[in-house]
Amino acid sequence: MIIPSIDILGGRTVQLVGGETLAIDAGDPRPLARRFGRVGEVAAIDLDAARGTGSNRALIEALLPLAPLRVGGGIRDAALARSWLDAGAAKVILGTAARVEVLEQLPAERVIAAVDARDGEVVVEGWRKRTGRSLTSTLSELAPHVGGFLVTLVEREGQLVGVDLERARAIAAAAKGVPVTLAGGVASARHVGELDRLGIDAQVGMALYTGRVSLGEAVWACLASDRADGLVPTIVADDGGRALGLVYSSLESLHAMLEEGVGVYASRRRGLWRKGATSGATEEVVDVRPDCDRDALLVRVRQREPGFCHLERFTCFGAERGLARLERTLQRRKVAAPRGSYAARLFAEPALLADKLREEAAELAVAKGAEAVLAETADVVFFALARLVSEGGSLAQLESLLDQRSLRTTRRPGDAKTAEGVR
Repeated sequence: MIIPSIDILGGRTVQLVGGETLAIDAGDPRPLARRFGRVGEVAAIDLDAARGTGSNRALIEALLPLAPLRVGGGIRDAALARSWLDAGAAKVILGTAARVEVLEQLPAERVIAAVDARDGEVVVEGWRKRTGRSLTSTLSELAPHVGGFLVTLVEREGQLVGVDLERARAIAAAAKGVPVTLAGGVASARHVGELDRLGIDAQVGMALYTGRVSLGEAVWACLASDRADGLVPTIVADDGGRALGLVYSSLESLHAMLEEGVGVYASRRRGLWRKGATSGATEEVVDVRPDCDRDALLVRVRQREPGFCHLERFTCFGAERGLARLERTLQRRKVAAPRGSYAARLFAEPALLADKLREEAAELAVAKGAEAVLAETADVVFFALARLVSEGGSLAQLESLLDQRSLRTTRRPGDAKTAEGVR
């Protein structure tokens, strides 16, 4: 797939040719992170930190809630790498610090070793110094210690000259099964698709910023349809991953969806279909993912009322269940609970809701046996979700927060607070 690149210099998104010459100033990286994040992980590279001339850390930290980031640039020791992982980076990219003694201190699955090469020889110090080490031997040496490689072919970087598929195959073989992302030379969506079929991701900067490649074209180039009309089956799910319905995508609809950030699909009868254009049940696109066989898509959306189904239900697969059903019930009750009802009291009387939370949590803490614990857990979840909804929060936000916390590598002791500490 495509890995869009956001290179940051002096607080601005830039594209450099040969690592030196400014070719494009794309401005504020935040809107780019939101858009690029719709297709998955995004590389955010701090060029100032890489050069030792400054830092864009605060700005990159502001991008972390907007997209899953691979953070690189100036990460020269394990402590700094861990600080980025704790901050919420999906992965860190290490260049000259990608040495065994450093890598052994980090979770391998979240470390990408950046290896820059010119004509098959590893180069360092801003691509200016040759090392005499071959690219393939370096990859083989580091493979047991990392979860991925970012290989930049310096002679092609920023040149839009295309990819060398034979060299790409050799690089993948040297990586010994470790995922490879290739940078340098990608000039069309076709190149992204060709690399994807080799199991290689394409990190793309210049081609995106110059309009040579769009996100929709890049994703489409990786897909394969077995349908006569060429459409790709597309599962639409809410932002928690719960299925809402089945539709179809075309190149045109995928391009529009990723550029506009709204639900756009291919109707088999009407052509391009913008979901909710007439009903008001519009969608904000969270992200788009292909399946493992590249013949189907999953689109996660924030679905607006009355829901996805044309029968004015939230899903096309019948009634919701579980926490999603409870959340929507509470959301409706918050807006229009019957006067005098228990739900109305919970939302109107914060002290009552707080008392119920304390009461049920205390009962859960002392419950014995699976059945009793299950019942008390259900009570705690009900009132906790009511509290969350009362403040405008959502299950999707809760799940996202839990996902972010799971990225931390530095663990807290976990000791309980005193009773005074929670009052």
